[in-house]
Amino acid sequence: MATYITLVRYTQKGAESIKQGPSRLDAAKQAAKAAGAEIKQVFLVMGHYDAVVISEAKDDETAAKLALATGMQGNVRTETLRAFTEDEFRRMVATLP
Repeated sequence: MATYITLVRYTQKGAESIKQGPSRLDAAKQAAKAAGAEIKQVFLVMGHYDAVVISEAKDDETAAKLALATGMQGNVRTETLRAFTEDEFRRMVATLP
């Protein structure tokens, strides 16, 4: 499974309905599971972003579909990064010329 880091910012709509945030997170976890992905960790953060989500998915297409479906709800804007583990990094570097 590939690892993804999603940076999350609440929209005005999402901020106004923040009390529904936990139930939306539960729904997102269920949607991820149904798609063959998993939300591993969620952090509420301070600064430019409001939350950071660490997830795993079988491929980039699955991760992108989940991000699009989340964005369609209008509560958050996301930026998703493909993350490589230390082991993946070491394997990549080992094959460089």
